[in-house]
Amino acid sequence: MNKKLIGKLIMTGALTALCGCGVTEVPAGAGAMVKVGSCNVEEEPLLSDESKTEELLESFRSEDGLCEIKRYPSYYDVTLDYEKGGPEEVGASYARTLLTAVPEYEECFEPYLYENIRMAFGGRPVNHASLEERILTLEASIPEEYRTEIESFAKEISRGEEGYEENGKLSYIEALTMQIIPDALRGTACSALSLGGSRTTTGERITMRNLEWNLGSQAQMTKIHAVTHMKKNERSLTVISVLGLLDMITAVNDDGLVIAILDIGSDTGAMEGMPFVYEGKKCYTFEIRYALEEFESAKEAGEFLLSESPDFTWCNNLLVTDKKDAFCCENATREVQEAGRAVSILRGVDTELMEGLSWDSPDALCIVNSFASKGNKDAFTGVESNIDRFSKYNIWVSEKEKFSVADVKGLMSKEVVQQHEVRNVHNAGTVHTMIVDYATGDIHVAFTKGYYAEDVPEFVKVGEY
Repeated sequence: MNKKLIGKLIMTGALTALCGCGVTEVPAGAGAMVKVGSCNVEEEPLLSDESKTEELLESFRSEDGLCEIKRYPSYYDVTLDYEKGGPEEVGASYARTLLTAVPEYEECFEPYLYENIRMAFGGRPVNHASLEERILTLEASIPEEYRTEIESFAKEISRGEEGYEENGKLSYIEALTMQIIPDALRGTACSALSLGGSRTTTGERITMRNLEWNLGSQAQMTKIHAVTHMKKNERSLTVISVLGLLDMITAVNDDGLVIAILDIGSDTGAMEGMPFVYEGKKCYTFEIRYALEEFESAKEAGEFLLSESPDFTWCNNLLVTDKKDAFCCENATREVQEAGRAVSILRGVDTELMEGLSWDSPDALCIVNSFASKGNKDAFTGVESNIDRFSKYNIWVSEKEKFSVADVKGLMSKEVVQQHEVRNVHNAGTVHTMIVDYATGDIHVAFTKGYYAEDVPEFVKVGEY
């Protein structure tokens, strides 16, 4: 890979369709066959450092007080209280309250689960016996506290349903499967940016994470956005995810430690030919939950997750930031490391990048779906989406000396989303964009509604860390 190649791709827009986990099938009549026009949003958006708070629509609280679900226009706000009950009680309470608050939840989530299962099997007939073995093996590796919670949740929400069957209900094994989709079935295709204090107007870090995932053929995921508060005496978490999930996708603890997942994969592209291995492996999304509960600094959490990386099922990048530092855990599985294809390394803003990869902004960390450290496995060459997104971030961050929260919001407002011939940073597969402002502790989130993110996303304040 070289700089001329990067420049050519960024200028031409890489006229091929975005592929990967972030793609949502365009429904008939949605107007996909339109003239592309400019890549840029035509009108300059009016953005603010502040985000609105939404008006509460309704609230549901369990009799035991362990779970409360509030419905807002864009998302559900969930509070799980581990100070008043143990994991088993909280898991069951969450399931009961969820079914009361959203009676159609199973009809929404189960079809989405099976779409992910079929994708994981690549069009081959799904062997449900082998899938169940995979799920139960991985689930057994989850730390006991979390395993007890998800088993209790699964038992309560399944109400006696067993086995894999597409019937609009969630069985016990299906409810376990939904908790480890990134570990057992597929990953995410995302990007992230963290700006150190020298690059912000307040002198305090701003971290942004853009999640791209399969929205579901009926955009199911955009109907059940959730902000889940896990309330604990020793350390509480705020998790940006979807209803019913207890693993970590995007999260921040009350010390301001942010961790978010970005997929690399172990069997495609640069890792082609590597088998998927689940025996003796751990669910990295629950190891992240452990790190968020046990550590207060990005360096401690990053080093812990790096040490665990040989036992993960997939290679992945993890965004790990706090007020002081920003890192990318470039995590390679044991099999990939032993094959000499990649290494695990904690990449910081001063880490030397691989040859041909340009990043021109000190004190700023950018992550896409490739390792980027010098000597590590390259998933940029031949992967236009990674080249384009990294290059666009490089240009955008270089254009401004210091960024406000409004400026960071503006990075997600530079391109028209529904342009399938162009590889966008903010694209049709975006599920949510989170910004953490370390000057105020505010958590801003833009939730995608319907089949596509808006060209100019509207951020809401969902709380403080």
